[in-house]
Amino acid sequence: MSDSIISVEHVCKAVSDSTGTLEILRDIDFALKARETAAIVGASGSGKSTLLSIIAGLDTPSSGTVRLAGRDLFAMDEDARAALRSHQVGFVFQSFQLLGNLTALENVMLPLELAARKDARRAATEMLERVGLSQRLASYPRVLSGGEQQRVALARAFVVHPAVLLADEPTGSLDFATGEKIMELMFDLNREQGTTLVLVTHDRAIAARCDRRITIEAGQVLATDEVS
Repeated sequence: MSDSIISVEHVCKAVSDSTGTLEILRDIDFALKARETAAIVGASGSGKSTLLSIIAGLDTPSSGTVRLAGRDLFAMDEDARAALRSHQVGFVFQSFQLLGNLTALENVMLPLELAARKDARRAATEMLERVGLSQRLASYPRVLSGGEQQRVALARAFVVHPAVLLADEPTGSLDFATGEKIMELMFDLNREQGTTLVLVTHDRAIAARCDRRITIEAGQVLATDEVS
């Protein structure tokens, strides 16, 4: 797995409460190479979003580990994981996760400013132009449509040129036509930047556009298929 950008190694996740222990993930094991696109599919409650959070280092496994660009995420402390994420990982969520008190431009500038990029304003402006929002730079999220908010989220994710993009149901809050446009834009940006894309989706048509489909059922990998 040494040539893998993402390596998920025997990951298990269980949570316990007064009623007992619930196994969310059981011995998840797969690897993705740079520039691959993969869809994680499965029924609601199968563990897909938990797996994505663990791949990001936002949640911790009960056992097993994840390597990102060869680095063991869970051998690091949280500060080191956060630093790695800021340079290597972009995120797109169903709920957009934009900061309501910042304009579209300021939302996209934020990860660049956190990385102390002196060209943050120029780079963010160019990325918003790339996603078709050159007229919306000064707009706040509350006045943007769902599709426009997701375009801002895409711009924010790709502006740092991440090695890995993680997307959790990116069209789940959008109507079909808008979702189609957003996915077309996401795949275009992904090809342009050569990013490794991992997305959670219920949409079979979206999954079919990826190189690989990883099917999760009851917390286990049921199948890992190359999509022809």
